[in-house]
Amino acid sequence: MNHKEKKTLILVNLGGPRTTDEIEVFLTDLFTDPFVFDLPLPEFLRLSLARFIAKKRTPKVKRTYESMGFGGGSPLVSETEKQAKVLEKILNEKTTIDWTVKVAMTCGFPHIRNPEFEKPSSNTIYLPLYPQYSRSTVLSTLNHLEKKFHECPVGSGGYVPTFADDPKYHQISARFILDFFSGNLQETDYLHFPKQKQTADWRNLDIVFSAHGVPMRLIQKGDRYMQEIESSVLGITEELRSHGFVGKSHISYQSKVGPAKWTTPSSINMIETLGKEGKSIAVFPISFVSDHLETLEEIGEQFKEIALESGAKSFIRIPAFGIYPPFMEYLAERVLLVDKSISQCLCKKMGGESLSTCRFKQ
Repeated sequence: MNHKEKKTLILVNLGGPRTTDEIEVFLTDLFTDPFVFDLPLPEFLRLSLARFIAKKRTPKVKRTYESMGFGGGSPLVSETEKQAKVLEKILNEKTTIDWTVKVAMTCGFPHIRNPEFEKPSSNTIYLPLYPQYSRSTVLSTLNHLEKKFHECPVGSGGYVPTFADDPKYHQISARFILDFFSGNLQETDYLHFPKQKQTADWRNLDIVFSAHGVPMRLIQKGDRYMQEIESSVLGITEELRSHGFVGKSHISYQSKVGPAKWTTPSSINMIETLGKEGKSIAVFPISFVSDHLETLEEIGEQFKEIALESGAKSFIRIPAFGIYPPFMEYLAERVLLVDKSISQCLCKKMGGESLSTCRFKQ
């Protein structure tokens, strides 16, 4: 009797509280992560401060989540679960392997440290859902796995690297933007799909590629996140140009927390400036692959209000990929290639720091 080979794919995202009760747990996981909340303090002070900030921010964050209409929580986990179902179907159709696709989060639940998520290998593959590398996302994920399994996943056969500079990713992103403006997306696949019709010609828009910001302290440590964002936007813009786009592309950064210096220009300042110039503005969430608080509330509501009050002719939010078929097919291809070509420490190259168990250390 023939038994099919079995493999597990684990989609990793930052996470979000599924319910009101999980908000403080999520924020505590977020702020106690040394690659997210990176401060020049002794560890016991950094952790104490992180827990204090998480507790203090919980009531404010709770009000924000309650306003979104998802039962007091974030839709990010459920949106990632939708992606997992689609990817599982594609992988099982493409191969003779019996694939199971699971979802893990580095903050909140289901947490990546849970026992069900096994050691990275050729049969257990981890795919962080971040197009661009950053210490605060990818290196944080790898650190979680290293702490759990005492081995860095990079080069294990069980890790799918980021893809910010891949021309195919640029092509799919441009195609997604075109499909959005052409009315070719399945609206029911997206949360809070923009109802207003874009009156301005998409070819002449000012497109703001808004990325989640990171503290400049991370960049100074060698994080190539800003270069990764620039590489993505350059490639996507070139693809759009080939389809007739003659407007302007802009890069900006959103979601700043605290008084420290973060990546600039800020999306709020960018939107306000373009609004005052009377531009027709579209915002694409360049560093997100699922819609959640930052895309639905921050971009869809706050940025829209700022733009129109500043004098913009129009404003529209382009959704995140979600289960967009070409993107799901692309991720499946990345999984099947896995990390067989990796022969160097990506953490050092992309994040400025090797983990202690790196297999490529000299």
